[in-house]
Amino acid sequence: MENVRRYRALASLCRQQAAYRPLQNWELLGQAEHFEHLAEVELKAHFNACNVQRDEDAAAPPTWDTPVAA
Repeated sequence: MENVRRYRALASLCRQQAAYRPLQNWELLGQAEHFEHLAEVELKAHFNACNVQRDEDAAAPPTWDTPVAA
Protein backbone atom coordinates (compact mmCIF):
# COMPACT_ATOMS: atom_id res chain seq x y z
CA MET A 1 0.00 0.00 0.00
CA GLU A 2 2.98 2.29 0.48
CA ASN A 3 3.72 2.03 -3.25
CA VAL A 4 0.18 3.21 -4.04
CA ARG A 5 0.76 6.36 -1.98
CA ARG A 6 4.06 6.99 -3.69
CA TYR A 7 2.64 6.51 -7.19
CA ARG A 8 -0.27 8.83 -6.46
CA ALA A 9 2.06 11.46 -4.98
CA LEU A 10 4.27 11.30 -8.08
CA ALA A 11 1.22 11.63 -10.32
CA SER A 12 0.11 14.68 -8.36
CA LEU A 13 3.54 16.26 -8.67
CA CYS A 14 3.54 15.65 -12.42
CA ARG A 15 0.15 17.34 -12.77
CA GLN A 16 1.32 20.31 -10.70
CA GLN A 17 4.44 20.68 -12.81
CA ALA A 18 2.34 20.46 -15.97
CA ALA A 19 0.41 23.52 -14.81
CA TYR A 20 3.63 25.53 -14.55
CA ARG A 21 5.46 24.19 -17.61
CA PRO A 22 3.28 24.60 -20.70
CA LEU A 23 5.99 23.39 -23.07
CA GLN A 24 6.26 20.03 -21.26
CA ASN A 25 2.55 19.81 -20.48
CA TRP A 26 1.74 16.67 -22.48
CA GLU A 27 4.81 14.77 -21.35
CA LEU A 28 4.14 15.49 -17.68
CA LEU A 29 0.46 14.60 -17.97
CA GLY A 30 1.45 11.33 -19.65
CA GLN A 31 3.77 10.54 -16.77
CA ALA A 32 0.99 11.32 -14.30
CA GLU A 33 -1.31 8.93 -16.13
CA HIS A 34 1.40 6.26 -16.05
CA PHE A 35 1.82 6.64 -12.27
CA GLU A 36 -1.94 6.42 -11.76
CA HIS A 37 -1.96 3.23 -13.82
CA LEU A 38 0.81 1.77 -11.65
CA ALA A 39 -1.19 2.66 -8.53
CA GLU A 40 -4.25 0.86 -9.92
CA VAL A 41 -2.20 -2.24 -10.74
CA GLU A 42 -0.73 -2.23 -7.25
CA LEU A 43 -4.20 -1.90 -5.66
CA LYS A 44 -5.61 -4.73 -7.78
CA ALA A 45 -2.72 -6.99 -6.80
CA HIS A 46 -3.22 -6.15 -3.13
CA PHE A 47 -6.96 -6.85 -3.16
CA ASN A 48 -6.53 -10.02 -5.20
CA ALA A 49 -4.02 -11.29 -2.65
CA CYS A 50 -6.43 -10.47 0.18
CA ASN A 51 -9.33 -12.18 -1.58
CA VAL A 52 -7.33 -15.31 -2.36
CA GLN A 53 -6.34 -15.61 1.28
CA ARG A 54 -9.96 -15.15 2.38
CA ASP A 55 -11.19 -17.71 -0.18
CA GLU A 56 -8.67 -20.28 1.05
CA ASP A 57 -9.90 -19.78 4.61
CA ALA A 58 -13.53 -20.16 3.52
CA ALA A 59 -12.84 -23.23 1.37
CA ALA A 60 -11.76 -25.35 4.32
CA PRO A 61 -14.83 -27.29 5.46
CA PRO A 62 -15.68 -26.92 9.12
CA THR A 63 -14.96 -29.93 11.25
CA TRP A 64 -17.92 -31.10 13.25
CA ASP A 65 -17.55 -32.98 16.45
CA THR A 66 -20.13 -35.73 16.71
CA PRO A 67 -21.36 -36.30 20.21
CA VAL A 68 -20.83 -39.83 21.45
CA ALA A 69 -23.57 -41.43 23.49
CA ALA A 70 -22.36 -42.99 26.69
